[in-house]
Amino acid sequence: MAVKPMNNYRPALHVKRIAVLCGTGMNQLVSDFEKTGSSVKKLRIETPWGDVPTSLIIASSGEILLIDRHHREGPNRTPPHEIEHRANIHAATSSNPQLILSINSVGTMREDLPPGLIGVSGDILDLATRPWTFYDDDAKHTDRTSIFDSSASSICRSILEELQGNCPDGLIVAQCIGPQFESPAEIDALVRLGADVVGMTLGPESRLIAESGIAHAALSCSSNWAAGKTPGDPAAEIDHHEVDAMAATLRSRVAACIKVLLESD
Repeated sequence: MAVKPMNNYRPALHVKRIAVLCGTGMNQLVSDFEKTGSSVKKLRIETPWGDVPTSLIIASSGEILLIDRHHREGPNRTPPHEIEHRANIHAATSSNPQLILSINSVGTMREDLPPGLIGVSGDILDLATRPWTFYDDDAKHTDRTSIFDSSASSICRSILEELQGNCPDGLIVAQCIGPQFESPAEIDALVRLGADVVGMTLGPESRLIAESGIAHAALSCSSNWAAGKTPGDPAAEIDHHEVDAMAATLRSRVAACIKVLLESD
């Protein structure tokens, strides 16, 4: 697994490192860390599925490898159904992190998780039809009984409770393929199946990270009511730009979680 460094950077040994996968509304996270005194180096990591541009944030307590899962050359962003998740996870694991943290914008079906709050993911309901694995040539069946690391999830819940006053955890995240938002009937079906929130990216990431054996935690950033679930207005439409703007307001809390995770033993 080859790494192509820029600026002659060589990773330090025995440094705590967290890999972070992010997307909607999180494109200014690097700048937020720079404002707190962290330095940043741009790296391109080679993978069998293409190069992945990353930002290595070097803080006093360790390093954060930040990956925009929607990366693409040029001004456009890769839509969720076209993301090459194997490249992203391969790049994340190549940095030898102690933890991989997924930041996911989700639609909410929970009254106690309105848009503007962050919850902690607890399990996946993956309805996507495309399989995701690193083992296409030889069958390997990976256990997924406990998908998310309980210690990292607990740390995130504690800091979010301080910042928000409330942090629903153990959320069941429904994975849909996108790129369209779901219909009210689809949301009603997901609720009956036990889902709390719905998104388009965590399912593949969780499957591939499970195969890596690296600890994984995930934050569900509530950016909109799921279709048909807006209180008092079930016919309310979902606007992509409004979703992005709402997700961006949660960035400081996401950064706080990353900071505490990096500082924890």
